[in-house]
Amino acid sequence: MAIETASGADGFQERSTAPATGRKITAKRPNILYILADDQSPFDLKIYDPESTLDTPVLDRLAAEGLVIEGAHQMGAWCGGVCTPSRHMIMSGRTLWHVPDKSKNGRNPIASDPAHVPPDLAEHTMAAVFNAAGYDTMRTCKRGNSYAAANAKFTVVHDSTKRRARDESGSGWHAKQVLTYLDQRAASKVQDPFLIYYGFSHPHDTRDGKSELLAKYGAVNHRDENSLPQSNPKQPKLPANYLPKHPFNNTDMEVRDEVNVSGVWTNRDERTIRNELGREFACSENIDIQIGAVLDKLKQMGELENTYIFYTSDHGMAIGRHGLQGKQNLYEHTFRVPYIVKGPGIEAGSRVVGNIYHFDILATLCDLAGIEAPKTSEGISFRPVLEGKKDRVRDVLYGAYCGGAKPGMRCVKKGDWKLIRYESTQDGVNETQLFNLAENPDELLAEHHDPKVIALTQCSPNPKQTNLADDPAYAEKLKEMEQILLDQMRNHFDPYRFSNQPDDQLPPVAEPKSIGRKRKPKKRSNRGN
Repeated sequence: MAIETASGADGFQERSTAPATGRKITAKRPNILYILADDQSPFDLKIYDPESTLDTPVLDRLAAEGLVIEGAHQMGAWCGGVCTPSRHMIMSGRTLWHVPDKSKNGRNPIASDPAHVPPDLAEHTMAAVFNAAGYDTMRTCKRGNSYAAANAKFTVVHDSTKRRARDESGSGWHAKQVLTYLDQRAASKVQDPFLIYYGFSHPHDTRDGKSELLAKYGAVNHRDENSLPQSNPKQPKLPANYLPKHPFNNTDMEVRDEVNVSGVWTNRDERTIRNELGREFACSENIDIQIGAVLDKLKQMGELENTYIFYTSDHGMAIGRHGLQGKQNLYEHTFRVPYIVKGPGIEAGSRVVGNIYHFDILATLCDLAGIEAPKTSEGISFRPVLEGKKDRVRDVLYGAYCGGAKPGMRCVKKGDWKLIRYESTQDGVNETQLFNLAENPDELLAEHHDPKVIALTQCSPNPKQTNLADDPAYAEKLKEMEQILLDQMRNHFDPYRFSNQPDDQLPPVAEPKSIGRKRKPKKRSNRGN
């Protein structure tokens, strides 16, 4: 049968496909619907922050009927476009330093070494594996900042970046691609199970929301750099960890997300941040509506009960938290991602720690579908977590970001404790943060204790809700976490070291080619508050 495919705007070409022969199916295999938002903090959602005003009834129902993973993480990035390594890890099941870049820019300095990144890796990625197992594979998502060679393995591809307000140029377009595909399956009475990768271009900026949803959250699509958006009581309140400015150079303060997002630019005032959160919420609620349309279709087709549904985001997002705007940091709002799973054998209303990474998904999907995971996969199947047999798949979590100055940022988490290190050899930045997340889940800093900040956030921290790195009472804990960080950097083949770590005789790292990632902000006139 001929199935149309698209790999860009809206032009289609036909590809001839035929079902595999000689396969004996002894039991109905599960379908898979993998849903991926673009730039969404878990704390936008009520299931992670009960005080959030974002309405997502479809996701709330998925969570009530399925499982919520508290500790789902995106390992990090070696470039400012955090989407790129995130999506490479999802597709390949491999760790941060073991995935290729989208082009030969050298941003992952060890990607050219076949011992770290197999040259034929695309042949062992998500769609390739499921195609070989007799699944019908389809994807829709934004275009670019992704793993193009892996994406092309899907039998049906409808990729295009859609970030406008109307359905035909926004999230509704992605929903239409899935709904049309399901209609085609129903009409042709296809019996093979499906794997659908249902990605969105929102709520990534530019966050042009539908007018009725913008009005609901008191937001406007602000375009004028020389003025501030109007305040509106309907806008989401400032997050508890909001700051008007990050307290130090985190090694990448001039990245595009921090200086050139339309509607925000370098502003971190209350009006700008609350308006941008309103835009984010408007786009996120629209995504929820589009997910509902697809779930209704699956129910109508009688496929819903045999479908594993995964909902997540490629990474988190700041939008005012800690005085940051983007995704180039390792605070919990960005290092963690939302993760909801519903499907056969999953207890309704369950909640687990999980301690998973994005790259665990390939091993997990293979496990659920009864497929042997490719030998290139480095992930751990979290099927035992989904089935209530385990609470987590690992005890220690490592994160890295070095899209700016090197070595950049690293973090490590174990139990209630988290360490973040920042260092720039070119700027002299050298900062350490130590948090007890049980006591200080929002990673509040000394600056959050400022009465002016408290007046804005209405959050009054207690004395222990701060960075504990310089507190002598926690010197041993700091030393312990620094050793765990070094161990994790070694275990994950991190090619960099901090100045207080042994160099391990690592070879010098060549600077990556410039690709125009950073943009300097324009000069602006003074603005009122």
